[in-house]
Amino acid sequence: MKKAADVEFRGVVKRYGAVTAVDGVSFRIEPGTLATLLGPSGCGKTTTLRLIAGLEMVSEGSITIGGRDVTSAPASERDVSMVFQSYALFPHMNVLENVAYGPSVSGDRAAKDKAHDKLRMVGLDAYASRMPSELSGGQQQRVAVARALVLEPQVLLFDEPLSNLDAKLRRRVREEIRELQQSLGLTVAYVTHDQQEALAVSDQIIVMSNARIAQIGAPRELYEAPRDRFVADFIGDANLVEAELGPHRGSRAPLRLGGLLEVEIEHRGIAPGAVRVAIRPESIVLENGNDSPLRGTVGKAAYLGTHMEYTVATPVGQLFVVDRDVSRPIAAGTEVSITLAGHGVALVPG
Repeated sequence: MKKAADVEFRGVVKRYGAVTAVDGVSFRIEPGTLATLLGPSGCGKTTTLRLIAGLEMVSEGSITIGGRDVTSAPASERDVSMVFQSYALFPHMNVLENVAYGPSVSGDRAAKDKAHDKLRMVGLDAYASRMPSELSGGQQQRVAVARALVLEPQVLLFDEPLSNLDAKLRRRVREEIRELQQSLGLTVAYVTHDQQEALAVSDQIIVMSNARIAQIGAPRELYEAPRDRFVADFIGDANLVEAELGPHRGSRAPLRLGGLLEVEIEHRGIAPGAVRVAIRPESIVLENGNDSPLRGTVGKAAYLGTHMEYTVATPVGQLFVVDRDVSRPIAAGTEVSITLAGHGVALVPG
């Protein structure tokens, strides 16, 4: 494989007539890392991926790959490969012919040897003579990856590659993609609207909203320190409640919920006074009894095998709670005391 390259956007804008699909976007994907473009439908993430690929041209701004300005370069001159959502395999060609197609049309006499090598890499060399219709969805997806890899691109692009797979298969295939990316040191740009998928595979997540970047960061950073309400609510589940922040004590400050429960929290430079706080569902601890000044009543209780989910009516509003301890379910209608774990509670600016 070639040496991995970085990808950099500088003030990129893409317009379709009066519609701005990408609005002043700037970011850098480091060589050999996997960056996920994450956001709801219509946020501009797929257009951004297509701009990297050269399938769309920018209206303003610049794009570089490996330090080379490719802003005006056609797709064929960008040294990138793309795995499409639909896989786009040729139905009349067998697996080996599909994978070898790219180098074959370029006149590479070693095309079939290279195709076999990439099929071994994705664990499908034994399926070389099969037709796409004879493969499962997960196998078709791996063939599409092999077909992209055989071109030895500087950058590999994935456009929602797992959306056609069931939940269990999605988990397995995303792990395979991540292992392959890390073992080969590939630079990957990966589009998804699935927050859990993004958290699981990414070195960096670029969260987009309304054609702009809402926040860029590592998965833990975005989950534990969201920049605003949108990011807090979009990256996983979050209970957004009003609270009162006390005087700063170094980097921390006391936070009071409902005038009752007080906890220490990173103040993130936010001034004392009325604030909004994001509380992750797994950070809320429910107990029978009156051990906490903040109490509530369980409205709904659902058993999901690996955890319990509750909705709890409290003085600070209805809270969504996830409890990993399924051995002690709490029935609907039970009055509970509420405390917070030492993580998953963050002030939300703005």
